[in-house]
Amino acid sequence: MATPLQNINQAVTAYVNASKGNGSGLEARDTRSSGEFADLVKGALEKSIDNGQVSERQSMDAVNNRADLNQVVTAVAEAELTLQTVMAVRDKVMEAYKEILRMPI
Repeated sequence: MATPLQNINQAVTAYVNASKGNGSGLEARDTRSSGEFADLVKGALEKSIDNGQVSERQSMDAVNNRADLNQVVTAVAEAELTLQTVMAVRDKVMEAYKEILRMPI
């Protein structure tokens, strides 16, 4: 079973491939202005991955008695909030996609 961090890494890879036009069936029709949004999404996902990695490092340091408990709790809370934000954005994107599919041509 894949860990949440692996899932996020896979999502970032998929977004990067889609922005480069390497995604199957995900080719953009108009790529003139897509770079700005793709960069925004990529940057946000990379920051999310960084937050998760910091949280994991802090947790491992706590297990080895090398970290302050307050720092660990803060890092884990930040990672949880980041994951919730990523999930909310994903849900909104899926809702928007479904709405576009329902539009008459």
